[in-house]
Amino acid sequence: MPRAWLAALLSPLLLGGAPAYANDEMPVISIIIDDLGYQFQDGLRVVELPGPVACSVLPHTPYGERLARAAHGAGKEVLLHLPMQPMNGKDPGHGALLLETGEQDLRRLLEANLAVVPHVTGINNHMGSLLTRHPGHMAWLMRSLQEDARGLFFVDSITSPHSVALQVAREHRVPAVARDVFLDRDPDPAAIQREFENLVTLARQRGAAVAIGHPYPGTLAVLERELPLLGERGVRLIAVAEFIRHKNPETSAWHASLSHSPRASKN
Repeated sequence: MPRAWLAALLSPLLLGGAPAYANDEMPVISIIIDDLGYQFQDGLRVVELPGPVACSVLPHTPYGERLARAAHGAGKEVLLHLPMQPMNGKDPGHGALLLETGEQDLRRLLEANLAVVPHVTGINNHMGSLLTRHPGHMAWLMRSLQEDARGLFFVDSITSPHSVALQVAREHRVPAVARDVFLDRDPDPAAIQREFENLVTLARQRGAAVAIGHPYPGTLAVLERELPLLGERGVRLIAVAEFIRHKNPETSAWHASLSHSPRASKN
């Protein structure tokens, strides 16, 4: 084997770069930015991030509707960041699903929250370390999503290691995935950079990984810097719906019906 050819093959690996992949073989990541709706300028900065970064919007917030419309106009997915009761007693916000919420009230709250965030194609939980532990409430939620004509998917934010939300979603045949990495549990920029590297490493190891972050200055700075370089690192950023289809090929029919349909973007 000619030495020059061998050196060209090995040099990206020796330098810590990514091996060459066909585009459909690249490891993939999805990124969701939560808690949008209270700060307009930070929200617009999320909307302007390169690539299909998903925008998860809290209901009943001052700028939630405007940011959801801006995200949709920019070609980004809009998620409903659905408030749920946590373990620590903090207030999850207006429209929250609580342990005391019955099934009919849960359905009513879900619809009221969806009504104020336009263009929603999926849901992930805001807080919820208490509620996501309860199979009954999760079954009510997933049954509602299963019956909804919009074909909404669910992302378990994994705010509790004891969450059963993903399991119950799958039992009800709701397209779903769970978060792998929190980018900014520690908002220090160096810590965020480490978590981003962890995201890339997990994607290379497993073929796919999903991260959740927040509109913090450090998070946005890291993403603005790193997202344009993903291709050079052999990693592809994809929308959450595509991520779910990638992880679960049996959902391809659901994905085809969801993409760009008027029903999918209507509340």
